[in-house]
Amino acid sequence: MRVAEPRPIKDFCLGIYDGPHATPREADDGPVFLGIKNITDSGGLDLTEIRHVSEQEYPRWTRRVVPQAGDVVFTYEATLHRYAIIPEDFRGCLGRRVALVRPDPERADSRYLLYYFLSQAWRRVVESNVITGATVDRVPLERFPDFPASLPELRLQTRIADILSAYDDLIEDNRRRMALLEEAARQLYREWFVRLRFPGHEHTRITNGLPEGWERKTLGDLCEEVRETVKPESLDSDTPYIGLQHMPRRSISLSEWGMATEVTSSKHRFREGEILFGKIRPYFHKVGVALVDGIASSDAIVIRPNDVKQRGFVLMTVSSDPFVAVTAQTMREGSKMPRADWMQMQAYPTPLPPDGLLGSFESAIQSVVEQLKLLTFANQKLRAARDLLLPRLMSGEIAV
Repeated sequence: MRVAEPRPIKDFCLGIYDGPHATPREADDGPVFLGIKNITDSGGLDLTEIRHVSEQEYPRWTRRVVPQAGDVVFTYEATLHRYAIIPEDFRGCLGRRVALVRPDPERADSRYLLYYFLSQAWRRVVESNVITGATVDRVPLERFPDFPASLPELRLQTRIADILSAYDDLIEDNRRRMALLEEAARQLYREWFVRLRFPGHEHTRITNGLPEGWERKTLGDLCEEVRETVKPESLDSDTPYIGLQHMPRRSISLSEWGMATEVTSSKHRFREGEILFGKIRPYFHKVGVALVDGIASSDAIVIRPNDVKQRGFVLMTVSSDPFVAVTAQTMREGSKMPRADWMQMQAYPTPLPPDGLLGSFESAIQSVVEQLKLLTFANQKLRAARDLLLPRLMSGEIAV
């Protein structure tokens, strides 16, 4: 396949639009106000934590454009190189620093355009046009329509997109399986240790809120904060690095990470099986178990269970809504924003069940964690294979 001659990206589009340069008032529900944090590095949308715009204000925030299925949204300021396709059931508006490309269906396949935007070839085009500001970098939207793009004929775009989408479909299936596993673990914890409907509860006497045979403990009795500081220059370049940006909200597995080469300052070391807790208030729901050894942002608390037989219990406790709520109430004021206070966190009351019940729970949770780990590494392999194919398919090195 011969590489197509570059043409302005606007030749393949019906329009290129940016969002409002402001933020709406807080709303409890309503259409999605799509922000940078909702667009992932890997080319998808993450709508687990969203900001809403009220129905009354929605017309105002969609005067320029109403996002529709097949549009490719992208970030153009601060955090760059993020792209995603708007799905069929999406209803919302563009947030600050987010724009969209509306492909011409007779000239561009939305899926191919997304993959093209994720390619190194397009990244080089964007990087050559980035304007470096005093605080953030930005892509000049006034010049964006004239950025050169090399897209083959539509039929070939569709064939290439079909091949690459097969990998993404498998990745998404695995993500759904992971979400189901995590929800099953949360439900089990709530059923046994919040609602106290554990096996045998019908025949267990409860006195002052504590079932017979249980012990009154605090979180500090079960685990400790670990502060093992390491400098990036002392690490292998492929050492996993987990920053707050890699930690998903309301998920118990840390299945994404970068590399030590991304950091320039000292970080905290963590081991597989230890728990990371995002300690800045907006990130309290970022809590998960490490699936590998690595280093973490200093904005995350590294929690090490004292007993390997209590790992799952500690994980589910510190990631539970009641614990996060109490942490938010007892946080200390930081120089920039409130932070979790480990001294207060470790005082959290944690009734400990007897060994038999705890062992059954641990067995279930560790089985979930092992499956999450397997699915995480399967997705990494799928993503690596897709990323290896992408430039070869687009350059014509692999014929389709």
